[in-house]
Amino acid sequence: MAKKILVLGGAGMLGQPSARKLQQAGFAVRLMVRDVDKTRAIFADDFEIVPGDVTDLASLEKAMAGCQGVLISVGGVVDQLSAENVTRLAPRLGVDQLIYLSGSTVKEENSWYPMTAQKLNAEKAIRAGGVPYTILCPTWPMEQLPRFVMGGRATVIGILPDPWHWFAADDLARMIANAFQSEAAQGKRLYVHGPEGIPIKAALERYCQVFHPEIEEVAVMPIEAARSMAEATGNTFIKVFAEMMDYFKKVGEPGDPAEANQLLGAPTTTLDDWLQTRQSALES
Repeated sequence: MAKKILVLGGAGMLGQPSARKLQQAGFAVRLMVRDVDKTRAIFADDFEIVPGDVTDLASLEKAMAGCQGVLISVGGVVDQLSAENVTRLAPRLGVDQLIYLSGSTVKEENSWYPMTAQKLNAEKAIRAGGVPYTILCPTWPMEQLPRFVMGGRATVIGILPDPWHWFAADDLARMIANAFQSEAAQGKRLYVHGPEGIPIKAALERYCQVFHPEIEEVAVMPIEAARSMAEATGNTFIKVFAEMMDYFKKVGEPGDPAEANQLLGAPTTTLDDWLQTRQSALES
């Protein structure tokens, strides 16, 4: 019988390709989601989909029952609680492997940033839970690039000249599937970097050349200007985005991906590869 993996966050940017790669690798995959109908429209009838909420122990316990592994790809405000609740239930339910998606900048010295503090607490809960685990710390996914384009404009907040090693979600998904099959990856905290370093503005320019040729220039908004705009307009999204970009400007991209590459297979998708694949998918 195939090992069954519960994917939390399976309808998300990283969760969707992870669920598919796990199934391709021979695992039985169960998705716990808040909106079953919406998720069913994404996956059709290819996956077992159950309703639930990571903040509700009863529904989470029901979803975890019969699963030998859990992938936690939740993020957001419930990220820490999802990890704490899973680790609380896992030993009693016979779960023997956890994989948690953290982040490349998640380090104690960066805990002043709320999202980082939450992920650090999530990691601590997983390490203390007594179940074999792998913590993956990826940098920026290429799938984030479309989010910089809104209202016919492509905008980067802040000047971030340092390169980031963008990865494709499919590459991370393959590494996750490999981690569920690797005893050597258990107990490890592994950094995931893509094959080439590209500054955010340059990556966005290349994305726009393919998908938004009508946008002649990528605008750069100073962080302080973005904060002022957010305060004047009451735009919470701009405020949060400005604080996030200020954080990344300050901390940069830490971590050495060598061990992850050795254990799980290095990401190979370049930005041009990803753009071409995405364009072909839209045209088909």
